[in-house]
Amino acid sequence: MLHWFQALLPKEDNFFRLFDAHAATLVKGAEALRGMMDGGEATPGWCQKIVDHEHEADDVAREVMFAVRRSFITPFDRSDIRGLTDSLDDTIDQMQKTAKVVTLYEMREFAPKMRELADIAVQCGALTVEAISLLPAMRKNHERLNELTEQIAKLESQSDTLYDEGMKALYELHRHDMTGGNTLWFIIGGEIYDHLEKIIDRFEDVANRINGVLVEHL
Repeated sequence: MLHWFQALLPKEDNFFRLFDAHAATLVKGAEALRGMMDGGEATPGWCQKIVDHEHEADDVAREVMFAVRRSFITPFDRSDIRGLTDSLDDTIDQMQKTAKVVTLYEMREFAPKMRELADIAVQCGALTVEAISLLPAMRKNHERLNELTEQIAKLESQSDTLYDEGMKALYELHRHDMTGGNTLWFIIGGEIYDHLEKIIDRFEDVANRINGVLVEHL
């Protein structure tokens, strides 16, 4: 009877499988975000892909939280599992918020600095997936994990610079006529820049959560 009961319980490797699946939605979301930034008539399709990946992430997050509640054994502290899951979910949520603005205002053209920020999101996604994949053997992989989280932090710093440069360019484009439609496009452009920069911030939050887990287990 005990053996049968234990077979129904989530195993530690199930959590890592879910973390991998969650991180994969971030990669797919970031790639769709980059596609969206190319603009043109394909933009609505890329927006929908981001929404679809956000829904995938929500499904994984719910599964993780359910597993936490019913599991006697977890790979690390339950609060850390919830924190990591929340930070992964917040990242894809921020991509979805970006797509929502693009859809709402029917945007079809995007500035070069916006595309560069989306490129950084793709890089952060790849680094995050690798970092998550190393968690099952975190003690063995701690040096590489530290390298990966440091790289994400550096990319976040680059995104701050790109944000400033993008906002400056946006202002210069509209500064001579800040009335009517030009003011509106300046505001919309600024909102998109804000969301893009926050996506990178959320990736850094994930990196910080991973660092927190490392500190607890090394």
